[in-house]
Amino acid sequence: MKALLVIDVQNGIVSFGNFEQELSKMEKVIIDFKDKGLPVIFIRHFDEMEESPLYRDSVGSEIHPSLAPYAEDVIVKSTPSSFFKTELSKKLEELGVDHLFIIGFNTEFCCMFTAIAAYDRGFKVTFIEDATGTVGTEDSYEMKGLDIKDFVGTVLHWSEVIEVLDYDEYVGDGSHAS
Repeated sequence: MKALLVIDVQNGIVSFGNFEQELSKMEKVIIDFKDKGLPVIFIRHFDEMEESPLYRDSVGSEIHPSLAPYAEDVIVKSTPSSFFKTELSKKLEELGVDHLFIIGFNTEFCCMFTAIAAYDRGFKVTFIEDATGTVGTEDSYEMKGLDIKDFVGTVLHWSEVIEVLDYDEYVGDGSHAS
């Protein structure tokens, strides 16, 4: 069975930029999974430092309002991996999931870490590159011309173990979420 992980779509991240396109694609993928009766699991990151935009008890840690109505099943994490010290593995096993689709924030951290951790646990993994977003920029990494989503997607694709699609490929194939 297939399942969708929606990672860290929280106010404290989304407030850092204009992510309308990414959020729109995320919503379409979520609706596709829900329409097919497939599990959609939201991952919510909590930090314990009060100055963090994802501090446990802050508005920043809440699921962004654009996707909050879909967040019926939420797992909390405190590291970049959605699997580390969470109930995610157990939940996926109970559901009979063997193929995970990954969307959300931040592309180069929590989405990538989760994709790799899922593969290491034996899941088939599909990473929808342009249905992820990041607050990182070429300036924050001091790498002029860096397209973070494309870079991460390329690295994961080159691994030959994690499938990387853009949204149009996901929609065009038709077999992915069925």
